[in-house]
Formats: sequence, C-alpha cells, structure tokens
Amino acid sequence: MSPYEQIRSELAASPKTWLVTGVAGFIGSNLLEVLLALGQRVVGLDNFCAGKRGNLDEVRALAGPEAWRRFQMIEADIGDAAACRAACRGADYVLHQAALGSVPRSLGDPLGFHASNVTGFLNLLVAARDAGVKRFVYASSSAVYGDDPEMPKIEERIGHLLSPYAATKRVNEVYADTFARAYGFASVGLRYFNVFGPRQDPEGAYAAVIPKWIASLLRREPVFINGDGETTRDFCFISNVVQANLLAATTARPEAANQVYNVALGKATTLNELFRIVSDLVRGQQPELAGQKPVYREFRSGDIRHSCADIAKARRLLGYTPTDGLPEGLASAFGWYRRSAG
Repeated sequence: MSPYEQIRSELAASPKTWLVTGVAGFIGSNLLEVLLALGQRVVGLDNFCAGKRGNLDEVRALAGPEAWRRFQMIEADIGDAAACRAACRGADYVLHQAALGSVPRSLGDPLGFHASNVTGFLNLLVAARDAGVKRFVYASSSAVYGDDPEMPKIEERIGHLLSPYAATKRVNEVYADTFARAYGFASVGLRYFNVFGPRQDPEGAYAAVIPKWIASLLRREPVFINGDGETTRDFCFISNVVQANLLAATTARPEAANQVYNVALGKATTLNELFRIVSDLVRGQQPELAGQKPVYREFRSGDIRHSCADIAKARRLLGYTPTDGLPEGLASAFGWYRRSAG
C-alpha cells in the first residue's frame, strides 16, 4: 500500500475537519470532491472572484446529498481577518488555495496581487495559528524559481523573481518559515508546476494553456503559442496535486513539516510537443478536426523560458508518487474539457 493509499484509508476510518480556501476554484473544488468522497467534514471559504459557483454545483452532483451535508460554505474574502478566524475555528487542517493567479495579470495589478496573496495569506496564517490548526498547507508556485537557469528545479535553489505574482508566492514561503521559527506553527508549502484537469477555466485572457487549446481546437479557432514553441513546462494532473495536499497535511514525520516541495510530474514538455499531444487527442475523438496548425506570436512578458521539477524531496519526505502522467491526465479530463467548450 502506498503512503497515499494508507492516508486515504486512515482518513476514511477517522474523519477530520478541513478548511479549503478558494474552494470554488479549479484546485479547491477538486480537493473538496476528494475529501467529501473520503467522508471528511469540509469548510469552504471563497469570495467567488475567480472561483465559480458552477464548480461547487458540479461537486455537489458528484458527491450526493449525504456527503454534501458535511460541507459548509463561507462566502467571504481572505482579506477579512474576522472571516478567516471564523473559517479556521474547529479545523484540523487548512488547505490554502485562495489567491489571484496569472503572471501577466500581476504585472498590471501588483497592488491587488499583494493585497490578496500576501495580506490575505497573513490573515489566514494568523487565524490558523490562533485556532490551533494541526497543519497549514498552502499553494506556492514554480514561479518562485524566476530566472534560475539550472534544470531540474530544486527547492533550495531559486533565482531572481520575474513578476509580482512570483514575489507574492515567495513572500508566502518567507512568512510560513518565520511562523515556524517564531511560533512553532507547522506549515507546508507546495510549489505547483502547471496543474491541469477538470474544472480548469478554458475562457478569458489568462486561461491556462491546456483547456484553452482544447477549447480552441474543438471550436476550430486559432491556437496561439507564445514564442517559438520550445518553451518547456512540467504539466501536472490535478490528481497528483490532491495527493500532495493530503500527504502534506497529514504526514507525521517531523522533518517533513515546515518545508516547501515541488509538486509536478518531474518531466519537461515543450509547447510544440504539448500541441501535438493535444491535437492528436482531439483528432482521435473527432477526426473531422484534423489538420489545425498553431499560430506563433511574441514571447509573453514575465514568463519563465524553461521549467521542470525535481520531485525527489517530495518523494523522500512525503511519499509523493505521481499517479497520472500528461497523456493519462489529458485522456481523463478530455470529456470535461469537451463539455465545457460547448
């Protein structure tokens, strides 16, 4: 039995209370779905700025009425310290996913990103500490590696930050480390690498590349690649991210707490390769859509050129073992992407 299978079994036998911030978002709603399936009690906190009520409706339909009764929704902003205190009350674990995302958007709104991603983070960190939460797990980002040229990315080595978004995530890590040293409050940071899966928004200027491309291919719209297509990313299916969150929250190993971990597949894929995989998948499902070519345009300001994670630390200390690669994850999520594309 793997460490993740063991934790799932233990949680199902002895349910806990979890706070999931950003619960109506892509990652938050997937965490909610799995936690309810494991018989857990879940409190959700979201202001619906980025999260969608439809995501919660989808989880509700999947979970069923009995499981849904174990979910309590608090509609509030993490900028509201009182709301953070109320949400943390009685929680065993906090999975903090709420944040403003997107590198390019942060370049245009650094103050807004600081208010949400730094001040909001600190509000929740203080509230969790005061509530006696057992473990505070928070979403960091591969963006903190900045211009570090070495590959693969190792947690202890970062470069100069390239965007306000990256700066906010790095400040989160600094605050979490400070709270561990100053107050003995246990946390774990997870540096996500290009997560994809069901309920990821395919619309808008800042949509993630995989759902955006699939939707564009299905609609016979142009697929844009920023730069020459040789930019690399480490694409990580959502099931792997859920695994990392649950392992990080529940690990009993003292040396595993108060750390940051890469959460990824540990494999680099160029955007050109990704386009071939995605277009082959679409063509396999709908042959009439064959023959579409990408449109290349300028590199996007603030973007990192190459990104691939070393996941040895998460394997060693958390027992993290990715279960779904890029092709498997795409095949699993394709039905949802097709439905969402209309």
